Amino acid sequence: MNPLHTPIGFSSTFLFVPGTRPERFTKALDSGADGVIIDLEDAVPEEDKQTARDAIRTAWPTFTAEQKERLIIRSNSPGSPFYAADLILVKDLNAACLLIPKSESIDQINGAAQILPNTALIPMIETAIGLDRVNEIANSEQVLRLALGNIDLQADLGMVCDPQETELQTARFGIVLASRLANITPPIDGVTPSTDNIERITDDAQRAKRMGFGGKLCIHPKQVSVVKAAFSPSAEDISWAHRVIEADRTSKGGAVKLDGRMIDRPVVLLAQRTLALAGKP
Repeated sequence: MNPLHTPIGFSSTFLFVPGTRPERFTKALDSGADGVIIDLEDAVPEEDKQTARDAIRTAWPTFTAEQKERLIIRSNSPGSPFYAADLILVKDLNAACLLIPKSESIDQINGAAQILPNTALIPMIETAIGLDRVNEIANSEQVLRLALGNIDLQADLGMVCDPQETELQTARFGIVLASRLANITPPIDGVTPSTDNIERITDDAQRAKRMGFGGKLCIHPKQVSVVKAAFSPSAEDISWAHRVIEADRTSKGGAVKLDGRMIDRPVVLLAQRTLALAGKP
């Protein structure tokens, strides 16, 4: 199994569900979210960490193969007293994807990859150290894509952001740039704290797409459809992508122009991702 061959790589909506709420696992999978993140970190008090791991272990055999491909486990942060047990759980379940919060070094990610050779990794960038080392983290073993922990990053940097999080624009650009330079899937933007302000959720999702993010984290099922709509390709986008793929196929990978623009490998990858997001062959 190649850990980087997972549908999560082309997903745009990721819904968190606490590991202590197994009755919500299937509901989250049925919410319309592309990926479901079963959380062992922020949503679980210290005294309930083992209870959460036990709940996940018990529920795992009830999931279909398709559901397991959409499930992500968020561990506790590397260096915490709970991290080792989280990695053992992920290894025992042969989970497809692990979200690693507060990722701060290539050694942390490569260490997880060594323990979990069949698991794709998504490092979360949410500290000053992680942001400073984002390029090396993006180039670590088995990294599928990066994710932004915007709330924790604000706290770590001592920021007081405006509603648009203007102060985080540089950080967001850096994460997108690092992902592109590492030739990995576009990153996942952070959460919108409001669950009822549809305009705010829409604006945040549209900003993420404009900046080059490939998806966004959701904290409530009501956010999923709004985020998905913002990231869904238009009919014009889909038509363009089909023409790019056909032009590349006809040229057999050689240099070719389409609408006055050279079609190279990054353009073909963008077209493939557009069709994947649209659910088109």
